[in-house]
Amino acid sequence: MSSIEHGLPPVIFRDAHLLALDKPPGMPVQPDRTGDRSLLELVHAAFPAVEVGSPHRLDRPVSGVTLFTLDAGTLRHMDACFRERTVVKNYLAIVEGRTSGEGELRHALGHAGGTRKARVGEGTPNAALSYRTMAAGDRYSLLEVTPQGGAFHQIRAQLAAWGHAIKGDVKYGARRKEPDRSIALHAWRMRFPHPATGAVLEIEAKVPERSIWPVLWAMRSVTG
Repeated sequence: MSSIEHGLPPVIFRDAHLLALDKPPGMPVQPDRTGDRSLLELVHAAFPAVEVGSPHRLDRPVSGVTLFTLDAGTLRHMDACFRERTVVKNYLAIVEGRTSGEGELRHALGHAGGTRKARVGEGTPNAALSYRTMAAGDRYSLLEVTPQGGAFHQIRAQLAAWGHAIKGDVKYGARRKEPDRSIALHAWRMRFPHPATGAVLEIEAKVPERSIWPVLWAMRSVTG
């Protein structure tokens, strides 16, 4: 099967149980109120005889690894893996400002009533992520980010609360939006035990070539 022929984004991994695609920014993973064609609908069209499942999702302006299951048993297994946090997800983020080193962010994260936005507030921290600076320029830095769990808009809200909003993420305080309305957050790697073999499977999406991604990626060996 050619992903281009079937209108799919690039296929990163495929076997009898799983399909991983490199989602472009701007496409919803699942149908939403806009009515725009979703990635799930494209996968259904490409695999009409398969019981396709969507065990996780990415925000619409985010790119990168998006996982689908190809049978009901695998969907149940992967649902449990995400729920029990046995899936390790590594993201790349370009953030405003200059960061250094590595560390962990912990915040009390909730949902801002009446909005499609997360809110960082007072109380016991219930959201955590680790970060590592890979490259730092005068205005922007490239981070590797690993969230614990997958709360709504977790990475976007926590990095903004830290004072380093994601490039283009005006919803969380970035100075300006990107021309294509993407944000500089990319689901880079996903690692988990394969549902059939138990062997550790690591899936990786290419680093984006839009905006200043190539510049900061090339800097990582010097400043990371």
